[in-house]
Amino acid sequence: MNNIRKIKYAGFACVLISLASCKLPSVVTKEENKIVPAGFAGASQDSTNTASIQWKTYFTDSYLESLISTALENNQELNITLQEIAIARNEVRARKGEYLPFVGVNAGAGVDKVGRYTSKGSSEANTEIMPGKETPDPLADYSFGLSASWEIDIWNKLHNAKKSALSHYLATVEGKNFVVTNLIAEISNSYYELLALDNQLEIAKQNIEIQSNALAIVKIQKESARVTELAVRRFEAQVLKTKSLQFSIQQQITETENKINFLLGRFPQTIERDHTAFEALTPATVHAGIPSQLLENRPDIKQAELELMASKLDIKVAKARFYPSLGISAGIGYQAFNAKYLLDTPESLLYSFAGDLVAPLVNRNAIKAMYLSASAKQIQAVYNYERTLVNAYVEVANQLAKIKNMEQSYNLKSQQVQALNESVTISNTLFRSARADYMEVLLTQREALESKFELIETKKQQMNAFVNVYRALGGGWK
Repeated sequence: MNNIRKIKYAGFACVLISLASCKLPSVVTKEENKIVPAGFAGASQDSTNTASIQWKTYFTDSYLESLISTALENNQELNITLQEIAIARNEVRARKGEYLPFVGVNAGAGVDKVGRYTSKGSSEANTEIMPGKETPDPLADYSFGLSASWEIDIWNKLHNAKKSALSHYLATVEGKNFVVTNLIAEISNSYYELLALDNQLEIAKQNIEIQSNALAIVKIQKESARVTELAVRRFEAQVLKTKSLQFSIQQQITETENKINFLLGRFPQTIERDHTAFEALTPATVHAGIPSQLLENRPDIKQAELELMASKLDIKVAKARFYPSLGISAGIGYQAFNAKYLLDTPESLLYSFAGDLVAPLVNRNAIKAMYLSASAKQIQAVYNYERTLVNAYVEVANQLAKIKNMEQSYNLKSQQVQALNESVTISNTLFRSARADYMEVLLTQREALESKFELIETKKQQMNAFVNVYRALGGGWK
C-alpha cells in the first residue's frame, strides 16, 4: 500500500515539475487602430447619415424595388450565406456542450467461455457462488447503468473556445448583411445600366432615321450631279455603322437582363422597366455623416472586428493547451451473470469515481505550432480590420467626389448635345443649299451621336455613384 502511495506522489510530483519547467514560447500580438479622420473632404460634419435610410425609401423606382425584393428572397449566394450562419450557430452550441458534463446510459448482455485449464478458468471452478455450486460455465454477463465524464475548465480553455465560436457566428451574421448590401447595389447598378442601354438603343434608332434621310438626299443630289458617288458611299457606310451599333447594344441589353435574372435566382426573362424616365432621374441629396459612423454601419468592418475578437480568444485557447487538464469520470449501475440477480443490492451494484490530471510533457511541438499560428492569425486579423476600415473611408470619399463631378459633367454634356443637335440641323440645311460639304454633315452627325451616347453614359455613372455611396456608407442591410 505504501508503494502505491509513493507511485502516486511521484506521478503528481512529475506533473508539478513539468509545470514549473514549462516555458511558453513568446508570441507577438498587435492592437488595432480605430482612429479615422474627423470628416470627409468637402462634406459637412453633420451626423445625419443616409445609411440609416431603408433601401425601399432610398430607391423610389417601383420596378427596381420589385427586383430587389425578389433577389432578397431567391438569391443563391444570400441563401448559401444563411446556411453558413446556421453552421456557425451549431458550432457555438457544440462548444457550449464541451464544458458541460457528458452523461450517457449503457446496457449490455454477453456470454464468456474460458478454458477450464487456465488460471481464470481453474479459479472460477473453485469458487462457489452458492453451497455446492461452481461458477456457471459458460458465464453470462448482464449490465446497465449511467456513466459521466467532465473536463473541469480550470484555465477557461473551453469557455474561451465557446466565446470565439460566438464571435465567428456574429461575424457570419455581419457577412450576410454585407452580402445584402452588395446585392442591392449590384442589382441597382445593373438596372440603371439597362435603362441607359435602352436609351442608347433609342438614340441609335433615331440616328438611323436621320442618316437614312440624309442618304436619300445625297442620292438625289448625285442624280443632279451636285455630288459624286463617293459621297453616297460615305453616307451608306455611316448608316450601316449605326445599324451595326444597334445590334451591339441589343446584345448588351440581353446580357444585362440575364445578369439581373441571375441575381434574382431565376432563368432569363424580360425585365420590366420604364426607360423613358431615365434622363430625368436626379439623385437625391446624400448625407455622409461622420467617418466614425462607418464602424457601426458597415457590415464588413463589424465582421472584421468580430473576427479580430475571435482571434484574440483563440490565442488564449491555444495557450491553455500547455497547462494540465483535469477530468472527472464516474459511473453507477448493476452487473450480474444472471438476470434474476441483476437488481440485487448491494451484491450486483457497481460504481466508480476517478479524477485525471494530464499535462503535455514530451510532444509539445504540435501545441506550440498551434499557439504560434493563433498569434500570427491575430496579427493578420488586425491588418485585415485596418485595411477594411481604410477601404471603407476611401470608397465613401470616392463616391462623394464622383456624385459632385458627374453632376457638373452632365450639365456641360447636356449643353454639348444641344449645340451639336443644332449643328446637325444647320449642316443639313447648308448641305441642301450647297453651302456645306458632305463631310461636314457626316462629321456633325457622328459627333452628335457620340455626344448623346456620352450624355447617357454620364447619367448612368451619376446614378451608379448614387447607388455606390449608399453601399459605401453601409446602407441597405438594416
